Amino acid sequence: MIIAKLAYKSLLNRRASVLLTLFTIAISVMLLLSIERVRIDAKSSFSNTISGTDLIVGARTGDIQLLLSSVFRIGHTNNGVSWKSYEYITSQRGVKWSIPISLGDSHKGQAVLGTTLDYFSHYRFAKKQNLTFHKGHPFAAINEVVLGSEVANKLGYKLNDSIVISHGMGNTSFHHHDDNPFKVVGILNPTGTPVDKTLHIPLAAIDLIHGGKASLEHEHEHEHDEDNNLVGHPKQITAFLMGFNSPLYTLQIRRNINQYKPEALLGIMPTVTLKDLWEMLAIVEKILLLFSAVVVLVSLLGMLTTLLANLSQRRRELAILRSVGARPWHLFTLISIESLLTTLLGCLVGSALYYLVIFSAGGYLQSHAGISVNITMLSYYELGLIGVIMAAGFVIGLIPATRAYFYSLSDGMSIKA
Repeated sequence: MIIAKLAYKSLLNRRASVLLTLFTIAISVMLLLSIERVRIDAKSSFSNTISGTDLIVGARTGDIQLLLSSVFRIGHTNNGVSWKSYEYITSQRGVKWSIPISLGDSHKGQAVLGTTLDYFSHYRFAKKQNLTFHKGHPFAAINEVVLGSEVANKLGYKLNDSIVISHGMGNTSFHHHDDNPFKVVGILNPTGTPVDKTLHIPLAAIDLIHGGKASLEHEHEHEHDEDNNLVGHPKQITAFLMGFNSPLYTLQIRRNINQYKPEALLGIMPTVTLKDLWEMLAIVEKILLLFSAVVVLVSLLGMLTTLLANLSQRRRELAILRSVGARPWHLFTLISIESLLTTLLGCLVGSALYYLVIFSAGGYLQSHAGISVNITMLSYYELGLIGVIMAAGFVIGLIPATRAYFYSLSDGMSIKA
């Protein structure tokens, strides 16, 4: 206890250099915990880009290709799903809800998605969060459009603005549907998913702007007839999402879809396919882990450098301690406890900074990167990481402690130029 007390007072006496070392360790701990939290939650959020959807059904391609085209709006499928097949499959027993989606058009590089009002009721992201409106409401007429948050912010749109849809995906559009403008009636809140980069229009509008039976203006006159005016009678759609009353129905209908005779269809479970896709991107996870390890290593080496530099300046102090009866193992214990206390305080401050950063940046990560960060007590794994840092700090402290052990009284009392 006496040595521990002496170590504490020694740290206070050298508070300038100790605070610098402590701050370095705290920053490294904060970065390590933050990177680990972002890594874990990024994986979880990636898996929850689409949540609560049991099946995605589209033309028979590949699982990942169907997921990328229907959820992430990356690439496209050569074939679609006939409306007849969609109606037949979604009428099966056990189907709780379905969302048809039609892709293929764009607006200034942003994807346009044709769908029904069920999209706003049943589509989920992150931990089964609903889509919510920042302004406005869902489309109620065939010439209305709902914007994702990023589309509205990036292009500066507001409610009641007119938008012209273009045929073709991406920045290259081959035809502009100038004769059928859409009015902005809703802007969604940020989700951090591809929804933010999407323009949503009624499914019936997709068919009409591609040469359907009527113009948008004509259909607008009958917008109050029925919701069917927003669905229309499309020949085919790109894909559709499904939710079931029980997981048993999911497996049964997925098997039936994959063996469907009238046309080649594929049913995928998005949670499983997202997991497979993340495994393909495992290199990103490994890079984050490596970065975390390097940050901690650099901070510990910085602590070692500081301790060794301080030790050279403390030779006279240590020699005086020897002269009043301190044994070599006393000096060894003193330096070891100092390094352990510095590491402990650094870990405590770093943990506090970690919570401050996560609390402050949580909303930004959700809205801009789609990472839903959980603010919880440190897990056993995270506590284990801190334990490893503590152990490493103690081992690092043994190096200057060992040097102090072998310092002689005459060496400490002698003045060298």
